[in-house]
Amino acid sequence: MSTLRSLTEGRWTVPSVAGLLIAISFLLDRLMDTDAAGDIAMVAGAVVAGTPIVAKGVSALLAKVVGIDLLVSVAAIGAVIIGEHWEAAAVTFLFAVGHSLETTTLNRTRSALAELVAVAPDVAVVMHDGAQVEVPAAQVATGEIVLVKNGAKVPVDGIVIDGTGGLDEASITGESLPVEKSAGDEVFAGTVSRGGFLQVKATGVGADTTLARIIHRVEEAQDAKAATQLFMDRFSAWYTPAIMALALVAGLVTGDVVLGLTLLVIGCPGALVISIPVSIVAGIGRAAKDGILIKGGEFLETSARIDVVAVDKTGTLTRGRPQLTEVVVLDPGMDRAQVLTWAARAEAGSEHPLARTILDAAAAEGATVHGLPEATEPVPGKGIVATTDGRRVLIGNLALLEQFEMADTSAAVRTAGSMAAAGQTPMIVAVDDLVVGVVAVADEVRRDAARMVAELHAARVDKVVMLTGDARLVAEAVGKATGVDEIRAGLLPEDKLDAVLELQREGHTVAMVGDGVNDAPALATADIGVAMGAAGSAVAIETADIALMGDNLLKLPEAISLARRTVATMRQNIVIAVTTVVLLLLGVLLGGVTMAIGMLVHEVSVLVVIVNAMRLLRRRSHAPSSPDAVAAVERRLLQNA
Repeated sequence: MSTLRSLTEGRWTVPSVAGLLIAISFLLDRLMDTDAAGDIAMVAGAVVAGTPIVAKGVSALLAKVVGIDLLVSVAAIGAVIIGEHWEAAAVTFLFAVGHSLETTTLNRTRSALAELVAVAPDVAVVMHDGAQVEVPAAQVATGEIVLVKNGAKVPVDGIVIDGTGGLDEASITGESLPVEKSAGDEVFAGTVSRGGFLQVKATGVGADTTLARIIHRVEEAQDAKAATQLFMDRFSAWYTPAIMALALVAGLVTGDVVLGLTLLVIGCPGALVISIPVSIVAGIGRAAKDGILIKGGEFLETSARIDVVAVDKTGTLTRGRPQLTEVVVLDPGMDRAQVLTWAARAEAGSEHPLARTILDAAAAEGATVHGLPEATEPVPGKGIVATTDGRRVLIGNLALLEQFEMADTSAAVRTAGSMAAAGQTPMIVAVDDLVVGVVAVADEVRRDAARMVAELHAARVDKVVMLTGDARLVAEAVGKATGVDEIRAGLLPEDKLDAVLELQREGHTVAMVGDGVNDAPALATADIGVAMGAAGSAVAIETADIALMGDNLLKLPEAISLARRTVATMRQNIVIAVTTVVLLLLGVLLGGVTMAIGMLVHEVSVLVVIVNAMRLLRRRSHAPSSPDAVAAVERRLLQNA
């Protein structure tokens, strides 16, 4: 029964039945002396194929839209009236085949969305009163404990509270290798366990999961129209009446009704109409498979024109997690561990953002830090003063030492200066009245940052600009390591906005890459706002023009390259479609092109356009395109090693 239903309701049912009736018509003409039976079968084939076309044409006309379906309807009905049964059947049959092929192709290019829906989990195993209970995934409540066993799909967004395991996150971040998870790590619905056993506390369920938001965004994006597509809609609004007028004039002037009807059929811009949407859907679908969410066709087109990329430093070019990079001992009576321990004891009572970095580094090196200092006093803009074990400990900058009139600070000044020049943040440590050392922290530059910049240049981006609120010396160190073309440091959020506006006034199409928080004004103003690491961030997914799932910097040049390929494909398809229509119209007017032949060529052009767009679905390996770019990346990585 299901097979029968699929045959009667499938997208290929109409052209299949029509094609069978046309074949029967030819067979009857060969077997019988009269043409009547064959003509009846041929007209029946035209009616089967043409009925949906006429219905759509009438519906569009009632909505005051003169569309392509109306052209084909008038031509087919006219051909039947004047006895050109084969032409009527051929036109409607080929048009029906083209429509089915178009529908099939669009469904194929939407495969990324279908795959995302397919990975959505159906059931979840939750803990109820100490027992494991299997429930529909949509019924899991926020805060419940979900069990994820080997081979199972994670049914919710959540935080691991116990256990270890490896998760395949390809459906969310595009990461090909399983990611190890343990207590405190974040997990996403739709990812698959490749080993281990996890207990997950649900933080996002149902429509609030990252997967659900991605599906919603891809669905919206594939339906959104690009500027070129909107232009084509406006073009069709006057093109279709113009073709009808041309056909009417040609028929009246020449007295050849067949010529007029043939012009109606040949003038159908079917390939032109499908050339844009099939390219956009294929491009956005390919991007979604690769962990790149593009908001819609308009933003895909704009991305193809990007010639300047502005990037935030912290969290984009760097990891956003400062690490202890150096400990310099200035007191001969102490060693590295002692200097670090004094710094950690003082920072134990501090609210300074870098305090956690010092404490973690001390713990990693086995230093003992028990409890809090007896007293902690922050000195705004300078550092802190702490009392621990009856000793006064200062940790901060030179101004703090000067405030407490510390003697012999020359070595500390030289050391701190060289650290700052290297892009590190120095903190001088003094115990009682003696400077004992300098500790330095720095935000680690991502290992793929330099490669990203090189690949942006390879993708024909003219300039990469770093916009950061950090100090000039730190920014220059990161800039040198990554190879950015321009550095603008010490910027407030409104300064970043002004920088983007300035670049736009210079005539550039600007993409701004940031974390969506302090960069929000610049992200909103840029021609394209790009959110990094959007997995799990509802705000980033909903507000960014492009959201890069996961934390892979190389997705940015990949997105720009894909946008350029998509727009190039759109232009190729337009040229193919327009050239075909022009040549066919000339062929009809000059003689030699019949209605059936013209429709066949027309449908072939539709097929060519579709196949051309389908090339976008192929995955391309992404690497710097020139040996010079590769060499530059290798040099920077060696310098940072």
